[in-house]
Amino acid sequence: MTTLQPVTLTGDLVRLEPLSLEHEEGLKEAVRDGELWRLWYTNIPAPEGMRAEIERRLGLQRSGSMIPFTTRAVRDERIIGMTSYMNIDHSIPRVEIGSTWNAKSAQGSGTNAESKLLLLTQAFEVWDCPAVEFRTSWQNQQSRAAIEKLGAKLDGVLRQHTRTRDGSLRDTCVYSIVAAEWPQVRSMLRFRLGQDVLGQDVLG
Repeated sequence: MTTLQPVTLTGDLVRLEPLSLEHEEGLKEAVRDGELWRLWYTNIPAPEGMRAEIERRLGLQRSGSMIPFTTRAVRDERIIGMTSYMNIDHSIPRVEIGSTWNAKSAQGSGTNAESKLLLLTQAFEVWDCPAVEFRTSWQNQQSRAAIEKLGAKLDGVLRQHTRTRDGSLRDTCVYSIVAAEWPQVRSMLRFRLGQDVLGQDVLG
C-alpha cells in the first residue's frame, strides 16, 4: 500500500507549501481579501477561525486522510490561500482535491490553474492515482464551472449530503478526472497558462 506524504510543489506562479501554524497570520490577511468567509455556500474560515481551521486540517493530516497546503505567490512570497488533498484512500491510491480558496485579488491570475496543474501532476505522475476527485456545492456555480473547465466529468450529485454553516442541507456535485484523461487535461492547463486564458478560482 502506498502511503502519500506531504510535499512542497513549486511552479512559476505559486508554491504549495505543507500547511503549518506559522502560516496563520498570512492566511488571515489572505481571507480578508474579498471577505471570502461571507460566501454562504462555502466553508471558508473567517480570520478569527483560521487557527482552528489550520489545526483541523493538521489533525486530518495526522490521521492520514488529508494533506493540506498553504498557497504562496512566487512573485512576492505573499500567502494567497489554501488547498488540500483530502479523503485520501492510500490503498488505491485515490485523492480528492478540495477545501480550496484563494484571495480575491489572486483570482483570475493563473495561480489557481497552476495549483491544479501541480496537484494533478503529483497525483497522476508521482503517486500513480487512477482518478482524482473534486466536490462542490450544487449552488456554487463558479466552482462547478471552474471544475468543468479543468476537464473533470460529473460523476453524480449526492442529494442532501452535508450540512452548511447555517444548518441547511447541501447537495454535493462529485466530479473526477481519470488517468486516461490526464494527458489531455495536462495539455489544456499548460495551454491556458501559456496563453493567459485563465478561469476563476475554485471555491469548493
